[in-house]
Amino acid sequence: MKETDNFFDKVYQVARLIPFGRVTSYGAIATYLGAARSARMVGWAMNNSASQEPEVPAHRVVNKKGILTGKHHFDGTNLMQQLLENEGIVVIDNQIQDLEKIFWNPIDELS
Repeated sequence: MKETDNFFDKVYQVARLIPFGRVTSYGAIATYLGAARSARMVGWAMNNSASQEPEVPAHRVVNKKGILTGKHHFDGTNLMQQLLENEGIVVIDNQIQDLEKIFWNPIDELS
């Protein structure tokens, strides 16, 4: 369990660096952390992030196609979408528009 906690902490550290108005994917975080096949684990970390201090902007982490796959883990029906739209991100049918323009890749940004 300790190893999972450590991985989750690393995921939270990366997620906290995602700039306002940008998004990344579960897989991009996993790849950055050297665990390319662990995108689902990143998703579990995001699902468990609400209690973290400082706050983790989990709404900025989506699937590789820009789909809000984690939205059912947020309070309220459209909270994830509302949080993204408050940052100027356009979401149509649960999918981020212009993903390539606003995508933040930790490998490029943090290396």
